[in-house]
Amino acid sequence: MELLSVNLGRATASEYTDQAEGVTGIGKQPTEGPVEVREPGPRGTGGSGLVGDDVCDLRHHGGTRQAVYAYAREDLDRWESDLGRPLRGGEFGENLTTVGLDVNGARLGEQWRVGADLVLEVTASRIPCRTFAGALNEEKWVKRFTEAVAPGAYLKVVEPGVVRAGDPIEIAHRPAHDVTVAMHFKANTLERSLLPRLLEAGDVLSPLTREKALAYLEKHGGAA
Repeated sequence: MELLSVNLGRATASEYTDQAEGVTGIGKQPTEGPVEVREPGPRGTGGSGLVGDDVCDLRHHGGTRQAVYAYAREDLDRWESDLGRPLRGGEFGENLTTVGLDVNGARLGEQWRVGADLVLEVTASRIPCRTFAGALNEEKWVKRFTEAVAPGAYLKVVEPGVVRAGDPIEIAHRPAHDVTVAMHFKANTLERSLLPRLLEAGDVLSPLTREKALAYLEKHGGAA
């Protein structure tokens, strides 16, 4: 398991973002040098966990629980075949492009050690947005991305560190539950009936998702 590329984005103009300023940092590019990764602070004030990576919409992106976004090169390769065009590392807006790691099969609360010092914890799946659709410029992109159930993972910083392309990745901790990134994604998009199962992830679940799961139980019956 390896870090194939570390990708940083700079604020650029876009007609697809909901930001009043009309800028987005989704178009990330691989960087060769070492990159510092640290806790960015809470949503609303904190941006990316990677120094030098711009997050323009602080209301919806960045912050502690979305400090880092990881996507597997294997999934990019499948999209290359489906779309009929090359996709560089970072093109889906991911900070870390991995190889040999089952990102979508990772469990919420799972911890990865990247390089010598950095430790990250899986917090949630990525949910596609209008800006992502505009950046890819593919017909019915949100629907297609959703149906593929290969969302990639958001992570928080447990221990800060410096990383670069080629660093090894190891799974430092794997929780006993079976709530994966893919399940989190399906529960929030395609199969709402899965929402109660997300509660098995415990405290790693976001307050908003927990509220959704409990509301589903209240409406449809059952116990948490």
